[in-house]
Parts: sequence; C-alpha cells; structure tokens
Amino acid sequence: MGNHTAVSTFLLWGFSSFPDLQTLLFVMILFSHATILAANASVMVAIKCTHNLHTPLYFLLGGLSFSETCTTMAIIPRLLVDLLSESKTLSLSECATQMLFFFGLSCSNCFIMSAMSYDRYTAIRNPLHYATLMTPKVCFQLMTASWVVGFLVSLCIVVIIFNLSFCDSNVIQHFFCDISPVMCLACDYTLYHEMAVFVFSAFVLGGSFILIMISYIFIGCKAFSTCSSHLTVVCIHYAFAGFVYLRPKDRDSVREDMLMAVAYTILTPLLNPIVYSLRNKEMQVALRKVLDNILHTQI
Repeated sequence: MGNHTAVSTFLLWGFSSFPDLQTLLFVMILFSHATILAANASVMVAIKCTHNLHTPLYFLLGGLSFSETCTTMAIIPRLLVDLLSESKTLSLSECATQMLFFFGLSCSNCFIMSAMSYDRYTAIRNPLHYATLMTPKVCFQLMTASWVVGFLVSLCIVVIIFNLSFCDSNVIQHFFCDISPVMCLACDYTLYHEMAVFVFSAFVLGGSFILIMISYIFIGCKAFSTCSSHLTVVCIHYAFAGFVYLRPKDRDSVREDMLMAVAYTILTPLLNPIVYSLRNKEMQVALRKVLDNILHTQI
C-alpha cells in the first residue's frame, strides 16, 4: 500500500454541510419515518385482518410493505442518530452490514414488484386458471425467491467493494454506506470493479423492469386502469433508483446521488402505501374498518 494510511473506520459526512439545519432535518426525517412505519403497518394489518384481501396480490403487497419498512429501518435510525451526534463514524464491518441489508432489501423490492406484475398478468389473461396458477404455495415461493436472489446480489456487491483497499480519506460523502461514495474511497478501485457492480445493478433494475413491462404488454392497454396503482409505484421506484445506479458515475455526481437517495429512501416508501390506498377501493374499505376497530377499542 506504499505510503498510504489504511482506513479502519468511515465518517458519514451526510448533511454535515448544513450544521444549522441538523435539528430541522431531524424533526422532518423523524416525522417521515414515523409516517412510513404507520402507513405500511396499516396496510399490513388491513391485509391480515380483512378476509377479502387474502388473495395473491395482497399477499405480495403485504410482503412489499414489510420489505420497504425493513429497508428504511436499515438507513433512517442511523441517520437520525448521526444528525444529533458529533461522532458520525462507523467501522468497515458496520458499513458493509448496512450496505448488505439496504441493497438486499431494495433488490427484493424490485423482484416483489415483478411478482406482482406476473400476478396481474395471470389474473387478467388467465382468469379461469388463476386459482391454480397463483396458489398460496406459489406466492410464498415467489416471495422467498425475491428475498434470496435480492440478498445474493447484494452479497456479491458487498464482497466486491469490501475486498478493495481503503486508504487516506475515510469521509463518505453520503448519509449512509451507498455503493458509489464508498467505492470512490478505495485506492485500488478500477473500471473492472465499476463494471461488475453495474452489471449486478442492471440485472436487478433492468431485469425486473423488463419483466414488469413484458407482463403489461401482454395484459394490453385496456387493462392498464386496473393496475394503475402498481404502475404508479413502479414508475416512482425505477425512476429514482435508475437515476442513481444505472447512469455513468464520476466523483462530482455524489451530491446529486445523495439528494436522489433521500427520495428513494424516504419519499418512495412513504408514497407507496398512499398510492395503493388512494387508488384501490378494496384497500380503502379495509383501512376504514381497521381504523374503526381501533377507535371503538379505545372508546
């Protein structure tokens, strides 16, 4: 490593450039996080407690809500602590663990959305065979496969990155251990590593998006209105994630990526349950029943 100094800890710079806004950011992000937890928990409880929602689509939707809740838990609690703390350091193993869980869960979200599009395709194109094609066993297998493949891809990315040597600078220009800001700190980072990570990212984002689009192409334009909630969520999710992980990288793009990361770590998990609730009458009825039961219990 020559005259380089080996790095044993990282410093999450995050929003340190705005010291006067730390308290305001803490309050805003805390409120957003609480809303995310409440909204996704409401969706999961409504699905669990409403017999009419015990269908493959809502099983997958409940899995997506759970996965997105876990995704935010991998990032936001640490961010909240850092906003009020003078020390924003974490070890290499802590950084690798955060990256593994965040990207494992994020990849799983993509594959779950692909499974949901397959469910809609089956329901609309093969309604007579829907019950035999989308059995509870098949739904469970789709959910399990989404998690397994998601975490395998994430593990591969983490192994590639943390087999690099980190030296000199240990300041991550981000509020969590994202791929590009961490790789930029490696002193033996090459085009090979960038291409390897890009291939895995393209496999997850591009592969799952293509599967979703193929499903909707076969469904046909007339049926799009019945799947508008899912399409809205897909567009929001892939627009933000694709901008960050599939475009060419340079050291000057880190700040842009950090701003976009706020969108897909806070905005997307917040919007998804709202979109499914506002555009889905069955979910609206189920949520009202859950809310009524809670109010009657308190009275």
